[in-house]
Amino acid sequence: MPYFSTEHICIYVEFKNRFIVIGEKKLYLETYGCQMNFSDSEIVGAILKENNYCLIDNVNEADLILINTCSIRENAEQRIRKRLRELKSLKKKNPELMIGILGCMAERLKEQLLEEQKEVDLIAGPDSYRDLPNLIGSVGGGQKAANVMLSTEETYADITPVKYGGNKVSAFISIMRGCENFCAYCVVPYTRGKERSRNPKTIIQEAQDLFDNGYREITLLGQNVNSYRFDMDEKQMNFPQLLEAVAKVSPLLRVRFATSHPKDLSDELIQVMARNENICKHIHLPAQSGSSSMLKRMNRKYSREWYLGRVNEIKKHMPECSLTTDLIAGFCGETEDEHKETLSLMKEVGYSAAFMFKYSMRPNTYAHKKMQDDISEEDKGKRLQEIINLQGKLSDVYNQSFIGKTVEVLVEKKSKRSDKDLCGRNSQNIMVVFPDNGAKAGDYVKVKIESCSPATLKGQAI
Repeated sequence: MPYFSTEHICIYVEFKNRFIVIGEKKLYLETYGCQMNFSDSEIVGAILKENNYCLIDNVNEADLILINTCSIRENAEQRIRKRLRELKSLKKKNPELMIGILGCMAERLKEQLLEEQKEVDLIAGPDSYRDLPNLIGSVGGGQKAANVMLSTEETYADITPVKYGGNKVSAFISIMRGCENFCAYCVVPYTRGKERSRNPKTIIQEAQDLFDNGYREITLLGQNVNSYRFDMDEKQMNFPQLLEAVAKVSPLLRVRFATSHPKDLSDELIQVMARNENICKHIHLPAQSGSSSMLKRMNRKYSREWYLGRVNEIKKHMPECSLTTDLIAGFCGETEDEHKETLSLMKEVGYSAAFMFKYSMRPNTYAHKKMQDDISEEDKGKRLQEIINLQGKLSDVYNQSFIGKTVEVLVEKKSKRSDKDLCGRNSQNIMVVFPDNGAKAGDYVKVKIESCSPATLKGQAI
């Protein structure tokens, strides 16, 4: 459903299940990539809401189409180029239609996008969203507009994001921006700039507001949330302290976070998670590789041994905690033995799930400048398939461990497969499906698990 504004002139009239917008200009916002991009889109929605735009869910009715983009892999950029080709027909039908590219791809390609993609009218980098009203006003008469300036201060802390779409139960809160890890394969430090943390008072207040408005789960977001630091009142608040402060908003508010860099995952963070029941027992801990020699080439700043030490500490204090990861197949110079070390790491950790990719060289990264992409596509594909096959088995084994146990599920919505079933996630971030017992979205339900698939648990409410 489109965003409904009570503060502005934007009025929706329901007629045969269709919403007609009277008044303001219409914005269609499309988002690709990571959770941070979705959080950024909510910021963009808030900024343009204050400038006479309302969000709609029908691209054919839009006055302005904004595409929030990802550059982390080549495939992500190709999807966006394909989408722009699809939008050409709308531009032909409506010459007044404006199309803009936001985010990492806009930052990375800059003027190249405006020159090559004729249908694109404006681009704005991740730190330039406040300037969108000016950029939009500059477009016209063949003129295009761009702002890709990176900032060392911008956190959008004073902007209340517009929550649109989603299940109205779970929400994201961006707590910091940027990255300074400079992993050899990664473009993020070049597209999102230096790390800077948001004032914790604004984060805690946003969490409180979300809870008061019916949300029951929030995810604290950052390129590396473990790096969060904010100096306030002659004291410094770190991430474990912030996490615990947000958890204290209410025992009925679940708190998650993403993403953790293994080199910064502290004992303090593990202990905070262990002693707060409403902090979900799930950590996304990207390994990328199971080989210390490969990790060194990737500039990950930890070894296999360090990573396993962190895993053991997590399991010691939170044996029920699930672990998920990111894995890259075929990074520069990867040997067959290094690949096998990744497979053995997967077995030793026992991940519940993983994001798995073939390596694709990204321009301007350290690998692009100093290394050779010397693993054949055939070998990359073969190794990736071995990783995928193994993870499928590990996920199945992990999920089977829940059979016969009772878990607490935060109800999100009706199941996609049957409106007779409800679904939601447990603390370990596993989707649980159970027969509709009258519970509403946002309710907590105890479910006894009876069966599973590699991706889903199934049971009965008790």
